[in-house]
Amino acid sequence: MSDQKHAPTSRSKPPPAGEEEAGAVLKLGEFQDVDTLTLSEASLVINALMAKRRKDRKDRNETDALNQTLDYLDAFARFKAKENVEAVERLLSTHKELSKFERAQIGSLCCDTADECKTLIPSLADKISDEDLQELLDELEKLL
Repeated sequence: MSDQKHAPTSRSKPPPAGEEEAGAVLKLGEFQDVDTLTLSEASLVINALMAKRRKDRKDRNETDALNQTLDYLDAFARFKAKENVEAVERLLSTHKELSKFERAQIGSLCCDTADECKTLIPSLADKISDEDLQELLDELEKLL
């Protein structure tokens, strides 16, 4: 037997899968403070990028996954007009008490009531009153 010591590994062990959770307490791991897009914003960005690539004739990289993503965003992005997408972002960004993730979820889900919104986004429970949330949802509804 040899008494050779091995050098320590060069990278740390990754955290176990499933540590991220969007429940009553947000546990987003490395994505905790990352800018988050609504589905409408993602649609706007990806479609603009694809239009530029097609114009520049660099559309060789259109994969099935990209096309499926675009189809998904076309189906579920609630705000279609660029002006409305920008207005939604401005409106949501005024609510600094909410995390970026929560604001993006509100802008993507477009719930009808504060109760529905808090059921789907449990971390909102103690961050915003039902009245303030309903007012925000009503303003979003006007932009649809």
